Amino acid sequence: MIAFRDRMARGRSRTGWLDSRHSFSFADYHDPAQMGFRDLRVINEDRVIPGAGFPTHRHRDMEILTYVLAGTLEHKDNLGNAAVIRPGEVQRMSAGTGVVHSEFNPSRTEPVHFLQIWIFPDRVGLPPSYEQKTFALEERRGRARLVAASDGRDGTVTIHQDARLFVANLAAGEHITQEIAPSRGAWLQLARGVVALDGTEMREGDGAAVEDEPRITVEAVTDAEFLLFDLA
Repeated sequence: MIAFRDRMARGRSRTGWLDSRHSFSFADYHDPAQMGFRDLRVINEDRVIPGAGFPTHRHRDMEILTYVLAGTLEHKDNLGNAAVIRPGEVQRMSAGTGVVHSEFNPSRTEPVHFLQIWIFPDRVGLPPSYEQKTFALEERRGRARLVAASDGRDGTVTIHQDARLFVANLAAGEHITQEIAPSRGAWLQLARGVVALDGTEMREGDGAAVEDEPRITVEAVTDAEFLLFDLA
C-alpha cells in the first residue's frame, strides 16, 4: 500500500524571513492524521531569506538531520560546533539530554532552501553529539546512495535508530528499484523534479508512505532528487 502526501496539503508557517512547509504536524500546524510515519516525526521544507535564521533554541531526545538543497546554512551549538552546511552534505545532530543551537543563512544575497528532518531515537538520555559529511553528486547520480544509518556503514552519518536514509539524483528517464524488507516501511520525499512512484506521478514537495510492499520503483519524468527513508 502506498499513501501519497500531496505537497499542497502540508501545513505552512510564514514569517517575514521564513517560509516553511510541514509534511507532519509541527508547531502551530496540527493534524491528528499526520503525526509522522513510524519513527520519522518531522519533515520541514524551509526557505530562509538572506541574513536571517533560527535564533538560539533547545532540543532534546531527537535525531535531527539537515539536508540543504540550495544556498548555505550556518550552524552553531553549545557543544562547540560551528559549521556551514552546503548542498550534498548531511548534518546529524543527536539532541540527547539537550542541545542549544542556532541556524542562520550567512549569505547577504541568496536564500537557503533545506529539509529539516526529525527521527525519534531508539532511547532517551543519549549524550548529545554532532556529525556532518559530504556525499558528492557522482555518488548519488543514477542510484540511491545511503547517507545515514544506525551503524555508520559506507561512510554515512550515524543515527541512533533502526532507520536508513538514501538520497538519489536521477536524470529524466532513469529509474531505480528499491527493495523493502518484510515488516519495514518506507517514506519517499521528493525534493526536486517530477517522478513516477510505481506509476503514480509525484511532484516537488510530495511525499509517500509505503507499507507492505516488497519493493518500489521510482522513475524520473524530469531530472529529479529525492530522499528515501527505510524504517523499522
